[in-house]
Amino acid sequence: MPAKQIIILGAGYGGIEAAKTLHKLLKKHSDVEIMLFDQNHYHTLLTELHQVAGHRVEPNGVKVAIEHVLQYTNVKFIHDKINRVDLENRKLYSVDREYSFDYLILAAGNEPAYFGIPGMKEHAFTLWSLEDAKKIHDHILHMFQLAAREEDPQKRKEMLTFVVGGGGFTGVEMMGELIEWVATLCRQYKIPREEIRLVIIEALSALCPILDQKLSGKIENFLKKRGVEIYTNTPITQVSPDKVSIESGDSIPTRTLIWTGGIQANEFVKHFGLTLGKRNRIVVNQYLQTIEYPNVYAIGDIMEFSENGEVLPALVESALQSGNCAAKNIAAEILGNEKQKFEPKLHGVMVSVGSFFAVAQIKGLPMLTGIPATIMKHLVNMHYLFGIGGLELIWEYICYQFLYKARTYNAFIETVIGHIKRRNFTFWLVPLRIWLGIMWLLSGIQKVQAGWFGDWEMLGPGGATDATSSASLISLVSDHTPKWYAWIAENIIYPNSLLFQKLITITEIGLGLAFIFGAFTFIAALVSIGMNINFMLSTGLPATSTGLPDLWYIAASIAMLAGAGRTLGVDYYLIPYLRNQLRYFQKNRSFHLFRGWQW
Repeated sequence: MPAKQIIILGAGYGGIEAAKTLHKLLKKHSDVEIMLFDQNHYHTLLTELHQVAGHRVEPNGVKVAIEHVLQYTNVKFIHDKINRVDLENRKLYSVDREYSFDYLILAAGNEPAYFGIPGMKEHAFTLWSLEDAKKIHDHILHMFQLAAREEDPQKRKEMLTFVVGGGGFTGVEMMGELIEWVATLCRQYKIPREEIRLVIIEALSALCPILDQKLSGKIENFLKKRGVEIYTNTPITQVSPDKVSIESGDSIPTRTLIWTGGIQANEFVKHFGLTLGKRNRIVVNQYLQTIEYPNVYAIGDIMEFSENGEVLPALVESALQSGNCAAKNIAAEILGNEKQKFEPKLHGVMVSVGSFFAVAQIKGLPMLTGIPATIMKHLVNMHYLFGIGGLELIWEYICYQFLYKARTYNAFIETVIGHIKRRNFTFWLVPLRIWLGIMWLLSGIQKVQAGWFGDWEMLGPGGATDATSSASLISLVSDHTPKWYAWIAENIIYPNSLLFQKLITITEIGLGLAFIFGAFTFIAALVSIGMNINFMLSTGLPATSTGLPDLWYIAASIAMLAGAGRTLGVDYYLIPYLRNQLRYFQKNRSFHLFRGWQW
């Protein structure tokens, strides 16, 4: 019997989630083939496109390689553009290929909706793809370059006026980036900040109307304090190359309109022969199946799912949950189980307005604004990235967001970031690492020779002597010892002296071997620092000839945190292996001992 063919069309948030779920449920079934199609070889973090447009992060900062996401799964990635769909005969067609399917998940995403506004499609910039974001970025930069040389006041005014059409999440996030970037561009091109005009136009009565009124008000106040002109209850009526006309009859002279006023399902779906709702969205039933074809599912922004008379909004969480549900229902049908109804549980929304201000409305939590909301948004992004690609994606996110970002800020922040991100050759740390290891190993060996592995106590209250050996015990409490540490020593360590002296010896020998061979160097460095802090709190560190405490071990251990074991050390092979094992476990809930080695 031929294998069941499951095709997911689109590698957005919903498509990736569907692929992950199908692999998890059907990975043991060799008679099922899962294929994920996309015209790009990368998954785009669409919620962060404004950062590329506003020069906060480089384009690679919002791209995730699909091959990386699907590594260690049974999902096959097909890099191809589908331009025709025959649902009746279960066929997909690209320019030169034909694909068959038994089940199809439509996750092709959305596109801008222009609402028939004259000139909008021809003259406005949109922000719905990475290419859109790069175009906006290059255009804004070009406007400053032209304005710096322009002598005509009217033309210069048009060049330095930037209008965002649409005051939803994307619109205010785009404006937040503009506020920060134009400040940098003004310094770069020696243009007075007073010449810059920032405008946001919204047809409804408030910005981000889906938010609580208090949070929406905080966004408005934030923007106004930074000189943004806000027009609400103001539909755009016409767009020209050099102006935007509004319903009142006034116009705003500008050469830059960024349109974020609405979305609709991809125009592509009109040719599928499916029942469509508002804005071309495919109507689905309670199981996310299309009305005409039970083997065809629609998820994310492309679907119209109604609950209690209300259409589910186009949010990332909607896409993730619908992708998960559709995948479970296909797996249930293949395995002969009962399908489940789609019951969305939206937990809230977050909106960032620039690098340092955000608002968050999350179910079960108080409303957050400012830095706490910004931190929450970063944590949610990292949680998502960990789920699709492991720790590497979290590290890449941190690098692009905080270390290797495109935009500059004030001198203090740039100096700190510059020192943190500076790349160095860890090769030069190898001699220090090995010497540190030798010193720890010798210290451990000396303790073994001194009898720390014997059956008599080496640790005890000051002035006491061991009954069997008449040897003085080493006191862990002195005049400089903090009271809390003295309590630990007297109530926990002394009654268990034999155990602790053996643990100390084993730890020192282990640290020596770890540093010498470069294995788990980062962890060893943290333990080394902790051991020395422990010595400093108890017996105190030995003094140098100058009378200062000898901090050599601590200083050398801090240097080891820079990845010293990745050069001429076991960590060069071990860390990538463990990282890949973690990613394999994420997707398969098991380990594969022979996968993930870096040779």
